[in-house]
Amino acid sequence: MGLFDRLFGKKKQEEQVVNEEQLAADQQEQITDEPVSTVIEEKKHADQKVEQKEESVVPKEGLSSAQPKDSEQVLPRPTAEPTLVNPSEETSENEEVSAEPVVTEPQIKPTSDMPVSPIAEPVAEEEDIVIDIDALADIFTQSREETEKKYEQSLSLTRKTFADGFNELFANFRTVDEEFFEELEETLIMSDVGVDLAMEITEELRKEAKLVNAKSTDDLRQLIIEKIVDKFDGEKLPSRLDIQPEGLTVLLFVGVNGVGKTTTIGKLAARYKNEGKRVLLAAADTFRAGAIDQLVEWGNRSAVEVVTKPAGSDPAAVVFDALAKAKADNYDILLVDTAGRLQNKDNLMKELEKIGKVIKREIPDAPHETILALDATTGQNAIQQAKEFSAVTPISGIALTKLDGSAKGGIVLSIVQSLKIPVKLIGLGEKLNDLQDFDEEFFVRGLFKELL
Repeated sequence: MGLFDRLFGKKKQEEQVVNEEQLAADQQEQITDEPVSTVIEEKKHADQKVEQKEESVVPKEGLSSAQPKDSEQVLPRPTAEPTLVNPSEETSENEEVSAEPVVTEPQIKPTSDMPVSPIAEPVAEEEDIVIDIDALADIFTQSREETEKKYEQSLSLTRKTFADGFNELFANFRTVDEEFFEELEETLIMSDVGVDLAMEITEELRKEAKLVNAKSTDDLRQLIIEKIVDKFDGEKLPSRLDIQPEGLTVLLFVGVNGVGKTTTIGKLAARYKNEGKRVLLAAADTFRAGAIDQLVEWGNRSAVEVVTKPAGSDPAAVVFDALAKAKADNYDILLVDTAGRLQNKDNLMKELEKIGKVIKREIPDAPHETILALDATTGQNAIQQAKEFSAVTPISGIALTKLDGSAKGGIVLSIVQSLKIPVKLIGLGEKLNDLQDFDEEFFVRGLFKELL
């Protein structure tokens, strides 16, 4: 059974059962209508005789024609539900780093006067998030119904984009012809599902339309959605983070500046802190002083320690120090922030290669995840970023941020289908618990529920 049938098939069956029950009730009513009508007529004659006898006391009143008869009541029919690069700052693998590592002790209360480098991403945008450490359990405790509601709310702009495109398509075409399929392909591309996938779905529908001998576009409405939905079910990619049951888990985060990478790390740190895990952060984006300040700020908010070095230090040296501390002090989770200067791919590749060697030397099977942070509002540009980073380092998962402010959520399907990379984390808002594990069923329902 495909994903479409699992999510929407039950609803169709329930509607069919309801319709069959209603039909049976209507037939029963027709069978009993004649004798009941006879009883009503006899009662009416008896009432008229009584009224004639009492005419001098009570005025005669006839039955209103608008008044419903008890036997004729019908049950209501139920309804269906660019930063600059300084190459001189490159350091060799064996070069000693003069700066001593700094482990930033977390401050429970966030500081508002933290200095920010002129080239930093503005910290002020995140100052609305204040974490009460004692209330973390309440923040992260929510039902599946609440989580599904967040998906629905965050996908409202994307859902409207899909609905507007398909409604316009079906309004302009009444018959199934080649022009209809060409317009359908264009509609899918404009919905950010990707060119290759749009062409694939359109070609499958051409063949399907011939098999079912579809004459009207309405015959294909549900089939189109079904084809799109079932694409989610084809790859069977792992959608959960690979957290080790024992020992240290190392999660490496990559992504260009401004996509929400540091925010994602901070929220994830707070989540694992709430789960009782010992969490350590490594500020390996030493290219920008502001990136270090931001991660320290998140460490303060989440009461999590951060390993740092001065701006311009060797990122791999930061990671080495963080690994040494994590192993010595028995930490459970190490989250590593890295630079995102994709416009200078050669330097970035060397940097990430060096970090990877350091990690594997200390923990052979790490990093356990390399997560690419992408901004959902950039649409197909996010796909290009994913392709570029995949050429630099193996990517095991996507953290799709800012989905609540995007009308281009269709890129989720494009990422999974064209890049074969699973979406593992999804940003549904600015609150601490709005960073969620990706749930394909919630996503599909939130995206297509109003189109069926």
